[in-house]
Parts: sequence; C-alpha cells; structure tokens
Amino acid sequence: MNTAKPMKRKDPTTTEEFRLLESEAAFQSWVVDYARAHSWLVAHVTDSRRQDTTGLPDLVLARGGLVILAELKSETGKVRPEQEAWLAASGNHLWRPSDRQKITAMLV
Repeated sequence: MNTAKPMKRKDPTTTEEFRLLESEAAFQSWVVDYARAHSWLVAHVTDSRRQDTTGLPDLVLARGGLVILAELKSETGKVRPEQEAWLAASGNHLWRPSDRQKITAMLV
C-alpha cells in the first residue's frame, strides 16, 4: 500500500509566474515573431560554441540601418564569460522574459 502523499502542483496564475517558467526557446519564438511583425530582419545564431563565433548573441536584428545583437535567456539562465564580452562590445542587449515591455518599446 502506497502511503506517500500526492505532490501538490501549483500552476502559475500570474503573468510574472508564467514568465519565470518560460523556456528560452519559447521566449525566443516570441521575440522573433514580434520583431518580424514589426519589419525587422532576424537571423538566429544556433549554438555559437560549435562555430568560430563563441559567445555571439542569439539574435541579429536589423531594420532601417540599426542592428541589434540580442542575447536571450530565461529568467534563471546564466550568461557565460564569452557572452559577456560580446554583450559589452555590442550594446548590452541581454533580454529575459520579464523585459518584454522594454523589448516591445525598442522594436516597435
């Protein structure tokens, strides 16, 4: 007979709770869709560690002569030292799900 208590699962109920649980892939999908909907050209750098571009941010966005290199992370994602070097050199565009308001203002 199993006497273990069932685990209580707490589903997220607020936008902030959902964002804390959002994966980097889901967040990236939102950023790409939003940028393209606002006429940005978007290039995604797959795993830069496998190329001669170690640390290069995840997305290159371009529109009207402006280029943004954006590193995307989940709320708890860690930035590697080589990514920090690229961020410092390219405008420090580290975006997390909680940055949606800042991102939409920048890309509109």
